[in-house]
Amino acid sequence: MLDIDILNWLSLVWFILCWVVYTQFAKYKARTTASLSSVLHVHRINWMRRLLQREVRVGDASLLANIERNVNFFASSCVLILAGLLTAMTAVDQVAAMLADLSFVSPDNLLTLELKMATLIGIFIYAFFTFTWSMRQFGFASVLVGAAPMPGDDSVTAAERRSFAIFAAKVIDHASRSYNYGLRAFYFSLSALSWFVHPLAFMAAASLIVAVLYKREFLSNSLYAMMKVENVGDKVFKDDKELSKY
Repeated sequence: MLDIDILNWLSLVWFILCWVVYTQFAKYKARTTASLSSVLHVHRINWMRRLLQREVRVGDASLLANIERNVNFFASSCVLILAGLLTAMTAVDQVAAMLADLSFVSPDNLLTLELKMATLIGIFIYAFFTFTWSMRQFGFASVLVGAAPMPGDDSVTAAERRSFAIFAAKVIDHASRSYNYGLRAFYFSLSALSWFVHPLAFMAAASLIVAVLYKREFLSNSLYAMMKVENVGDKVFKDDKELSKY
């Protein structure tokens, strides 16, 4: 491992820190600041609460199926990307020869190139597991939609309906969070591509990805618009039981 210079190791550590620290930061900040996840949580409770008032739930099932198809697309993409990366790993000397012909790519020894490709493989393995777990959880949510009590079912109390709205929304929240983690892996994989150019470019790209993710999750126009729908922005940090009464 001594054949890999210190700058490459530092850039890899910086990349991991950017990813891990931002993930924890976003999770913590969402507890006190409106974000895409916290605002969508309120909308999902409203969705489940209103689902209980509908006789026909075909549209709700179709919405979940459409989201699940999107997740399935990314999971399938991970498999294809991994197949390509593993194939390239077996011909790393040929990859090195091709990269050497590019003037803007810094020269690397084979061990360093293998580390870079192994990092990409690790990212997409992680993304595959998060996407497939998200698919399973959306499947759980579909079961809950099928099991939702009908509006005229007197055997279900108001408290049980409130509980259904809260916890069915939580299941969809967990599924969406896994989906978000997978998408975040795709974002950071793009920054990992710049590692083939230069370690400093890799560090700069990882920092840029953090800035892009922060802006989209906490400062985007879509977030502001969703906060204005039914004044959801004023309800974000209310208790779940209180939210289900709106």
